[in-house]
Amino acid sequence: MSNPVLGEKSFGNVSFDTSLENGHVMTANGTIIKTCLLGLFMAITFAYTWYLQITGFADKVALLRNIGTAGGFILVLIICFAPKNRFLAITTPLYAMCQGLFLGSYSALANHYFPGVVSQAAMGTIFALFGMFILYKSRIIKCNDTFRMVIYNSTFAIFGIYLLQFILGFFHISIPGIFSNSPIGILFSIAVVAIASFNLILDFDFIERFNGKVASYFEWYGGFALLVTIIWLYIEILNLLMKIQSRN
Repeated sequence: MSNPVLGEKSFGNVSFDTSLENGHVMTANGTIIKTCLLGLFMAITFAYTWYLQITGFADKVALLRNIGTAGGFILVLIICFAPKNRFLAITTPLYAMCQGLFLGSYSALANHYFPGVVSQAAMGTIFALFGMFILYKSRIIKCNDTFRMVIYNSTFAIFGIYLLQFILGFFHISIPGIFSNSPIGILFSIAVVAIASFNLILDFDFIERFNGKVASYFEWYGGFALLVTIIWLYIEILNLLMKIQSRN
């Protein structure tokens, strides 16, 4: 749920190789480019599973969705916990493509039951991304220690709620209210969307602080971390819109 991949420990364990001495260092602009490339990889598989879903290949889509889910989970573990090296240029695009397989299927189903909701969620995600970037660069929102602590604690609280619901799901129990389309459920989704949006500020701050301090292949890692937050934000906005539309 949160974006721990940009934590200090993730960068602190990096072995600083000769690429730093040769001037091949991570830059903010390079990270933005890598993020866009990852988004493109994700969009390709997203469009493919979307097409299969709407043309009636449900069995094939289910298989691809399972591959995307399992593959994405494995790749997250590899990217986060394996030694950081130049293989990030391979593992992070593979992760983006796995996420596209899952999101394409999920989004096509959502759009089937609530026409237009996917485009609205996509636009909302884009506006949130650029809005938070402007707020960060203009220093209207300052990413100080207090801000980080509030967002970290809020994010882990949300993660705890989802984890509890995941466990309760095995016993066919649901936490009352917050996952429904009730006013409480909608307010909860709004709060989660807000926290996910503010996590973008933390991502921008970490990338800026490590700008020029680690090897250039870490641009892929920064792009991966941003993509994790963007995907989370998109899913939460999509869920919020579906809750609202289901009340009509």
